[in-house]
Amino acid sequence: MRCVSIVTACLLLLSACAPATNSTPLPGVHAEIIEAPAADVSAAPSAINPLTGLPVAAAALERRPIVVKISNAPALVRPQAGIGAADLVYEHYTEGGLTRFSAVFYGQSPQRVGSIRSARLIDDQLVPMYNALLAFSGASTGVEQILYGADYAPRTYKGVLYGAPYYWRDGGIAAPHNMFLNLAALWSLAAQEGFNARVDLSGMIFSATTPPNSGGTVNNIDVRFIATRAQWTYDAVSGLYLRYSDGLPHADANTGAQITAANVVILYAPHSETSIVESVWNDIPSYSIAINLLGAGAAVLFRDGQRYECRWTRPTRESRLTLVTPDGQPLAFRPGVTWFEVVRPPEAMIPDSEWTRWG
Repeated sequence: MRCVSIVTACLLLLSACAPATNSTPLPGVHAEIIEAPAADVSAAPSAINPLTGLPVAAAALERRPIVVKISNAPALVRPQAGIGAADLVYEHYTEGGLTRFSAVFYGQSPQRVGSIRSARLIDDQLVPMYNALLAFSGASTGVEQILYGADYAPRTYKGVLYGAPYYWRDGGIAAPHNMFLNLAALWSLAAQEGFNARVDLSGMIFSATTPPNSGGTVNNIDVRFIATRAQWTYDAVSGLYLRYSDGLPHADANTGAQITAANVVILYAPHSETSIVESVWNDIPSYSIAINLLGAGAAVLFRDGQRYECRWTRPTRESRLTLVTPDGQPLAFRPGVTWFEVVRPPEAMIPDSEWTRWG
């Protein structure tokens, strides 16, 4: 097994600030105001984040990750707030050929994250994968039944039932794209309810050393979903990939900085349409998509400007998703943020409407 390499230390700030004053609290059964604990910004990083391989304040590891549902459609929801601070992001199909993000937050806690949207079936895979809390605006009846029937149901936080300081609506943005989340407040609530203890997040392997036997240099990655497009361009100076959505730089609204990733992974996974109705438009229903991330499948890792054909593996429901080489050896991520582009296997893609290309 490869050793974890510690890269340049950075101080990860935990914020517990309140939402902006032009925000509207949500009515709900959990609207009591609590004060999130203040962060100790003087504490130097003294541990390694198991989801990024980067140094982090030890106190940040004494909590569960939060899987947060963040909108990516329509385009007016961009730039999203706080997504650049996530440790891991899964971009996946919703319906209508569009995508949504399941962002895993652990090392950092931006005070404004969103816009928050409804859960999908993939979250029933990701919450146990990371022993996480789930933050979402709501869900269709069928998806909600699955979430509330799971063993992690007490750790799900449905936004329409909670008010400030956890969720709020920004009065300057049109609904339904105006719900936002304060991570520090939600972590504090989970702690009060007994759900925010440290959990096992072992499994991912990181190394600052570029792995051997790459498939060649790649500077541009192009992932075409049916109704949207994600592109990544490698920046050799920073060693990171810059994200573009539908041809435009994709930024974080909190910082104004373009979204970056140390690793971009294309995950090929089986997709199947279910009987769960997510929406109806002109009397035509759209159905929820089940994405299987249990077992193993083909993948491509991009790191350090190099391409690695590999396989993803997740042997049990509680296992982290990891990568292995074609001969079964662990494949290390570069320390830093990882984005997963979850797509159908090539043979299941619609010709000229879906593709994964690089060069």
